[in-house]
Amino acid sequence: MTTAGTYAPKPGAAPLSRMIAAQAVLETKMLLRNGEQLLLTVVIPTLLLVLFSSVDVVDTGEGEAVDFLAPGILALAVMSTAFTGQAIATGFERRYGVLKRLATSPLPRWGLMAAKTLSVLVTEILQVLLVTVIAFALGWSPHGNPLAVLLLLVLGTAAFSGLGLLMAGTLKAEATLAAANLVFLLLLVGGGVVVPLDKFPDTAQSLLGLLPISALSDGLRDVLQHGAGMPWGDLGILAAWGVVGLTAAARFFRWE
Repeated sequence: MTTAGTYAPKPGAAPLSRMIAAQAVLETKMLLRNGEQLLLTVVIPTLLLVLFSSVDVVDTGEGEAVDFLAPGILALAVMSTAFTGQAIATGFERRYGVLKRLATSPLPRWGLMAAKTLSVLVTEILQVLLVTVIAFALGWSPHGNPLAVLLLLVLGTAAFSGLGLLMAGTLKAEATLAAANLVFLLLLVGGGVVVPLDKFPDTAQSLLGLLPISALSDGLRDVLQHGAGMPWGDLGILAAWGVVGLTAAARFFRWE
């Protein structure tokens, strides 16, 4: 027996943690159901790893090609999800008014961004597992400190997420689509992913080395291929990009 005017169960918004988790699950399902996103985030990195490890297309220096390529492909997987895929998906959600409608829900805007970040991390875990399994099948022999690898991947995700959200929140959807794919291709070639940076002129090497994809791929390569310690220089570059990108995204992101 309840008192008149009361309801059981009591109506109201779900706990914030549950809302973020539910939105993250939804974001992950939508990403995994999108064929174009899967092509970008899973198929392309996998094909590049298999192709360049099996065919002598690029001189990767001494040792097995897969030992050079696997860290770069891991960096590419992070960029494809955290930057390219997230920028395109968020840009079109903004264009179609999805973000505007979600902003009126009990889920706060920062909670929506947190859910998107969790979705990116889940997708990256699946990517890393897939690339690692394929690389092992191709004869990969990684070395180094797992903590250093984890820090590089986390800071790389932060850096690329900030840049992706900044692009999606300031440009039109069509411009984001074109720009994100163009940047992906340019960084694939000039970011030390499949082509060593020492193949470029000295001046270009210095500039390219400051890019987040170069810092991530070189840092992973130093640890996993050469067994180096903590790559503080590369971690510093990624941290700087992360701070700049996320700060700018928070400042200039437009929800409509």
